[in-house]
Amino acid sequence: MIRSLTLVLAASMSFAAMAQADPRADYVEFCSDCHDANRLGGTGPALIPQTLKRMRGPKVEAVIRDGRVTTQMPGFSEDLSEERIAELATYLKTPLEAVPPWGEEQIMASRVMDEDYASVDAPVWSSDPMNITLAVETGDHHVSVLDGDTFEVLDRFATPFAVHGGPKFDPNGRFVFIMSRDGWVQKYDIWALKQVGRVRAGLNSRNIAMSGDGKWLAVANYLPNTLTILSTDDLSVAEVHDVKGKDGTPSRVSAVYQAPPRESFVLALKDVPEIWEVSYSKHPDLNYFAGGLAHDWKIEGPVPQDTRFPIRKITTPDYLDDFFFDQTYEYVMGASRKGEDGLVIDLVIGQKVADLELAGMPHLGSGITWQHGDSTVMATPHLKDATISVIDMSTWKTVKTIPTEGPGFFMRSHKNSKYVWADVFFGPNKDVMHIIDKETLEIVKSMRPVPGATVAHVEFTKDGSHALVSVWEDDGEVLVYDAETLEIVKRLPMRKPSGKYNVWNKITFEEGTSH
Repeated sequence: MIRSLTLVLAASMSFAAMAQADPRADYVEFCSDCHDANRLGGTGPALIPQTLKRMRGPKVEAVIRDGRVTTQMPGFSEDLSEERIAELATYLKTPLEAVPPWGEEQIMASRVMDEDYASVDAPVWSSDPMNITLAVETGDHHVSVLDGDTFEVLDRFATPFAVHGGPKFDPNGRFVFIMSRDGWVQKYDIWALKQVGRVRAGLNSRNIAMSGDGKWLAVANYLPNTLTILSTDDLSVAEVHDVKGKDGTPSRVSAVYQAPPRESFVLALKDVPEIWEVSYSKHPDLNYFAGGLAHDWKIEGPVPQDTRFPIRKITTPDYLDDFFFDQTYEYVMGASRKGEDGLVIDLVIGQKVADLELAGMPHLGSGITWQHGDSTVMATPHLKDATISVIDMSTWKTVKTIPTEGPGFFMRSHKNSKYVWADVFFGPNKDVMHIIDKETLEIVKSMRPVPGATVAHVEFTKDGSHALVSVWEDDGEVLVYDAETLEIVKRLPMRKPSGKYNVWNKITFEEGTSH
């Protein structure tokens, strides 16, 4: 009798454990807020085999259990048993029953232009149009429009869910385009303080880039593996490129950048060792690239009249999913998220010309440049190492490694400022903002404006007189500093503010601003 009861209890306990391991329910409870109910991505990336294929075996389980120190992904070891973690990991690596097609037809069907939008001939406010700053508030998915002189909030408008990659202004600074992780692109008229319209250019997207002439917007997509090019005029589809390497391997697009002097977009690819250059010139000269590399373009010979955006594919020695360009846009500095170094590609000849000493997973997308003596230097934070690397742009050598109080994410400066501002962002010292002298390359001050809170991302006003810093918390604020005295002069309450973007600094490619 006792043995039978024991067996019954054991079976019941086993059944209960099996009942608890419901990965679909666990996904809804613990994952869907950030990764969306359909697993196609929200504030976090899509959790499907296409995006997890490099995280084989127990790696997915480890991330679920322990989180990721270089992201905002928490660990769930206190909420989920090992069995439930394993079941959830298996569920995430299971293909979706169907991946929705998302080409020109679906994109255009999603497009909504606001019927109540009316263009204006001049701003409806009296502020300096070139000194407007946008502050992204991720806490409740809004953007605040700030007067850069008075820091008055001129408007606060709703954005698509989970803004990502940085808004992009047109060359006149009137319209701004904002993208979300789930692929929505929003057009907003700063002069009228009105949304113009929205369109979903992808299902899981990384960032956007504006063409130098302001006519085209390129959208980098993880899902599907495409590059979508939109008309900035009405958000209509100009072209959708399937992204496949020279050997036919599909790839996610890690990022897309504009290269104005070259009249092109440059793509960082996640899954193939290639760089893509997509021309938006009216008359692209395929022989412009030295060394007879016309054959590296997707098309050969004369350009057909209906080919609007020809593609050049450059083979690289490694996967490069993070870029930084020199001032001429002839050279691109690249690094892989899995690597411990970087390299330099000459876009003219399509070849590697230098190696970079960049240990600790550099975040080149947040790198900045400034004049240092007789040369220009570039500095980048690292996502895994408590250092900042300073590189001479003429020799590609690391001239200084600056120790910090933890891995950082963003850096900023201004040509009128003698300082570089660098956050820590990750780890126990996430409340630290380092102030670095641009001449001595030494940290001269480490500020803790709000102890215990994440303090990150700096943006300067047009003239560099003030620096805006995010207190990256749900009940957060933007701190306005006097950039000379380093004293706080104003506090602007906001809901988890992240990036700030000044019109002048962005459209003029101001020194000290990432591009």
